[in-house]
Order: sequence, then C-alpha cells, then structure tokens
Amino acid sequence: QSKCKNYGNRCSKIITLYFQRIYAKMKKTNAMRILDKFNIKYEACEYEDDTEHKLEHGAASRTAQKLGINPEQVFKTIVFRAETKEILVFCQSATSEINLKKARQIANVREVSPIKEQELLSLTGYVRGGCSPIGMKKQFRTFIDESALLHDQICISAGVRGIQLKLSPEDLIKTTNATTCDLILE
Repeated sequence: QSKCKNYGNRCSKIITLYFQRIYAKMKKTNAMRILDKFNIKYEACEYEDDTEHKLEHGAASRTAQKLGINPEQVFKTIVFRAETKEILVFCQSATSEINLKKARQIANVREVSPIKEQELLSLTGYVRGGCSPIGMKKQFRTFIDESALLHDQICISAGVRGIQLKLSPEDLIKTTNATTCDLILE
C-alpha cells in the first residue's frame, strides 16, 4: 500500500492494466457464456496446451496432471455418429475407455463411430482437444458416465484448448440435458 501512496494514480493504473491483461488472455467461451446465463457456478482453469489431441495419446489424463487434479475428475467429450446419421455426445472420465456396446445400447442405435477430426468443427463448433459438451452448434443427445456423480466437481473442456471448466456434475447434467449411464469399458 505504501508503494501505491508513493506512485499515486500511476500504481492503480498499473494494477488495472495487469488485471485487464489477465482477463484478456482468458476470453469467455460459448460454454462459459451459457453457464453465466443460467447462473451456474464454475471455475475456469488454464493449462499449457501441447497440441497433442489424438484419441490414443491420453490428452485428458495429461490435462489432469497439468491442473494437479485427480484424472477421474477430468471428463473428456467424445462425439459419435450413429448409423442413422444422428450425432451423439458422450462424456467420460479421462481414466477410462468408452464401452461401445454400452454406448449403442443407451442411445438405442445399432452402430456408432467417432466423428472424424476434420468434421468435428463444422458439426459442433469445437476442435479436438477443445470440445465441450456445453454450447455445441446444435443440442445433441448427451450421455455422461455415472462416475461423474461420485465427485463434488468435475472438469470438462471450456470449448478451447488450454482451458477446463470445473463445475458440479449435476449442473453439467442439467445444462446439457444429459442422461447419466454406465459407459466404462471394463
């Protein structure tokens, strides 16, 4: 405080500029705006993005490590297409693989296949590694693994690479109008 007295308005301007720069770095994503609209509490957590977002590389587990949180609390969003051409969204813990048989059964479809990376953006508005179940271009049927309910808070992508949203699983379920189910491959 004594430094501010010595510098007067200059110090308060520096502090204001500092916080403006911090805020400017983290612009609101569509997912954040939707959560704000519904007055849902969340925390935006930034991490260093290494751009490795291939499904087999375990990006969600590395994200948990970078954020210093339990990997079971980081939920990845996987988008599938059914044989009927319907788009389906599945969220599950970074520590598990999706059981395709269970996914087909819960969605009541015969076949599901992952959306190709090239078409993910045009269908959802998001890129691989930054795909959020909240705020996609259309409201797709969404399924969240029931293990989410074991935690007070879980993390999902904010809709861009490098930012995760920490929120209650109940709020995520409500916001996405999701069905909870067992999706884990055992």
